[in-house]
Order: sequence, then structure tokens, then C-alpha cells
Amino acid sequence: MKKKTAVVAAAALAIVMPIALRLINDYLLHVVIMIGIFSILSLSLNVIIGYAGQFALGHAAFYGIGAYAAALLMLHFDLSFWLALPASAAIAGLFGFILGSPVIRLRGDYLGIVTLGFGEIVRLIFVGWVDVTRGPMGLPGIPAPALFGFTFSGKLEFYYLILLLALITYFVIHRLVHSGVGLSLLTIREDETLAQSIGIRPNYYKLLAFTVGGFFAGAAGAFWASYISFVSPDAFRYLDSVNILAMVILGGAASLPGSVLGAVILVAAPEILRYVSDYRMILLGLAIVLMMIFKPSGFWGEEHRRYNFYGNVRKGESK
Repeated sequence: MKKKTAVVAAAALAIVMPIALRLINDYLLHVVIMIGIFSILSLSLNVIIGYAGQFALGHAAFYGIGAYAAALLMLHFDLSFWLALPASAAIAGLFGFILGSPVIRLRGDYLGIVTLGFGEIVRLIFVGWVDVTRGPMGLPGIPAPALFGFTFSGKLEFYYLILLLALITYFVIHRLVHSGVGLSLLTIREDETLAQSIGIRPNYYKLLAFTVGGFFAGAAGAFWASYISFVSPDAFRYLDSVNILAMVILGGAASLPGSVLGAVILVAAPEILRYVSDYRMILLGLAIVLMMIFKPSGFWGEEHRRYNFYGNVRKGESK
């Protein structure tokens, strides 16, 4: 009963909040939209890192591939946003498959270095392939979504769209990781040799994780391109991959609510600390270091879930 009440309250807040934020400050609505984008990115990376246990450092590359693919499809092929978004997500998912195929046999730091290199290669292609991407000048004039003759022109419309995309992402990944696929991924993460001994194919599931992660990151990139109406290589740097990784670690690996919480914290915190702009990155970095020392599993990590599980079991036994 409490869970249903919380869900209803959260849904009501999600519907009403943007209207209130718009009356207070339109920029706050932009921050909430960015939280939605990075929630999708954090959720998608958590499939790769939290569940499959693959240390990937190039997630911003899939984000960029989705953004550039959507921009090129809409600008040069006159595709609508509604067709360009799934097509761009599929292209990014394909690149996730292509990247995953040779690297799934690597582990730890070696895998991190290779995925980092992949991210930098993709960014340099965005910079150097001037005939297609316009290089550092970027691609301007990306059209906004239109539905039944209505064009999304304000932040409020984009908010409800990113809310819908984030909910779809959460639902699909939740169903995936709470199925046999998710159990197989967790088994591989904990002990790959054991997983093989009971018939689980590690390479297949790792490849699936990279493909799914790339797909949803590409969808976030397609939304970003249409929302900002401009893409350039500066938006998909190595530091963006690190930022997404920090969201997963801060919220809690293998925790979907934790991914969303990490995105909320790391997108909102710099804005809250803007009044101490000279020190905000120092304070934010210090907070992350302290959290990793005293709560290494994250704010909503596996320890939190085990506590809730055993707490509920004890309540059931007491009844």
C-alpha cells in the first residue's frame, strides 16, 4: 500500500513540478530536463558496469553517435524526430555491438583503456570528418519534434517528452535485469568461470549489455540533439563519460533507482553550488571522495537493497 501511494505521489509530482518550476525560473526546468537525459545515460551504463561488470569508460561515444546520427537523418534525409530517434538508437546499439565484439574478452583496466580509446576515436571523427559533421563548427538547425501539426517549441513540452523516454528506459531495463538475463549478467560479474560451468555464455551476455547500453545512450543523444537544436564534438568528451560513470558509482552499481539518484545529485549539485563557483568543483569532488570512503556501495547500492529485503523477510516472519 505504501509503495502504491509513493508511486502515485511521484507521478503527481512529475506532472505538476514542471509547471511550478516554469513559474519560478525557466532555467530550473532546463536542469530537470538534463537530469532526465543523464538518468537515461546512467541507467544504460549501469547495465554494462553494474550488472555485466564491464569497466567501460567511453559511454559518451554512444551518446554522441546517437546525437550525430539523429542530426544527420533529420537535416539531410528529412526524417521526423519520431523516426530518427529509434533509428539513431539502433545505430548506437550497433556500435555497442561492434565495440563489444572484440573487447568482451578483456577485463579490468585493459577494458577501461580500450573503451576510453574508442570514445576518443569517435570524438576525433566528429572533429575531423568535416564533410559530414562540419567538424568543430557542429551541426546547427536541428528541427524540433512535431506531432499532429504541433511543434515542440518550449521546455515544458521537452520535459514531458524526456520524462516519457526516461520511464520507457527504466521500465525496459528493469524488466531486462529482473529476468533470467539479469541473473546471468550478475553471475558473470561475480564469477565468470562459475557462470561458464553452469552453462551461461559470458561473451553473449556481455555483448548484449554493450548493445543495450549503446542503444539507450543513443536515444538520449537523439533527444539532446533535437532539444538543443545543435550538436558539436565538445558535448561528448572523455569527462562526460567520467561524469556518467560517477553517477552510476554514486547512486550504486546494479541499482536502477541509484542510477537516477546519481544523475539527480551530479546534475543538480553543480547548480546548487553555483553561488560558490570558485570552489564548487572542489566541494563536489570532496563530497564524492568522502562518499566513496564511507559508503562505497553508493547511496542506493546493493547493501541498501539487501537491508530492505531482509527487513521485509523479518517482518513477514514476525507476522
